[in-house]
Amino acid sequence: MSMIVKDISFSYSKHKILNKICFEVKGGDCVAVLGTNGVGKSTLLKCLNKVILAQSGEISIKEKTLKEMSGDELAKLIGYVPQNESFSDSTVFDAVLLGRKPYIKWDVTKNDLEIAENVINALSLDKFSLRKVNRMSGGEMQKVAIARALAQQPLVLLFDEPTSNLDLKNQLEVIQIIKDIVREKQISAIVTMHDLNLALRFADKFLMMKEGKIYATGGKEIITRENILEVYGVDVSIENFNGYDVVIPN
Repeated sequence: MSMIVKDISFSYSKHKILNKICFEVKGGDCVAVLGTNGVGKSTLLKCLNKVILAQSGEISIKEKTLKEMSGDELAKLIGYVPQNESFSDSTVFDAVLLGRKPYIKWDVTKNDLEIAENVINALSLDKFSLRKVNRMSGGEMQKVAIARALAQQPLVLLFDEPTSNLDLKNQLEVIQIIKDIVREKQISAIVTMHDLNLALRFADKFLMMKEGKIYATGGKEIITRENILEVYGVDVSIENFNGYDVVIPN
C-alpha cells in the first residue's frame, strides 16, 4: 500500500500555503512533518484527508485518487485526528464505535462492537469504557481520539500535533502507541510535530517544510545542523545520548 502525493498546491485567497508538494508513504512508515508555525503542516494533513480540497495536484491510495472516492470510501482508508478533537456528551465506547460509521448500513453489527472493544482494550481504555469522554484528562481524550480513528481500520493515519498539551509521560506513551500500531498493522502514520527530539524518537521518515514546500525528505540523515538552521533559523548541535539523537540549541 502506498499513498502518493503529487504536486499538491493550496492557497487561501492569494496567499500560497502549499506549493507543489510531492512525496510517497508506504505501509509501516512513521512520517514526521516538521517546520515552523504557519508553514502549512496542518493544511497539508487536511488536503490529505479531503477536509479541504487541494487546488491542483493529485493524491492517491491503492491506485485510486481521493477525488474519485466517496466520503465512506475515504473514511475506510484514512483516519484523521486533528489538534483539538471534539466529543459529544458520549461514553468512551460510543465515541470509539463512531469510528465504525463508514461500515454501518442499517445497524451496528456484532463485528462493529468487537472491533470497538478490541481497540479500546489495545489502548488500555477498557476501565474507562463507560465514562463520559468530556470528563477525562487530555491524555486520555487523546487516546480515545486515536481509538476512534483505529476503529475505522484505515490504511493511513493522520495526526495533527497529537502530543500538544500533553505531559511528558503521555507524550511518550501516545507516540509509542501510534508507532506500535503502525508496525503491527503495517499501515502508515503521518504526524505533524514541533518537538524535534520527540520526532527523532518516533519517526523513521521526515518531511521538512519551508515556505510551503518540501525542503528536505528522507530518514534521520536529513536531520542535520544545516537543515535545522535553514528551516528553523536556529543553530543547534546534534548529540547521541543513550542511543537517541538529541537536538540541542546552541
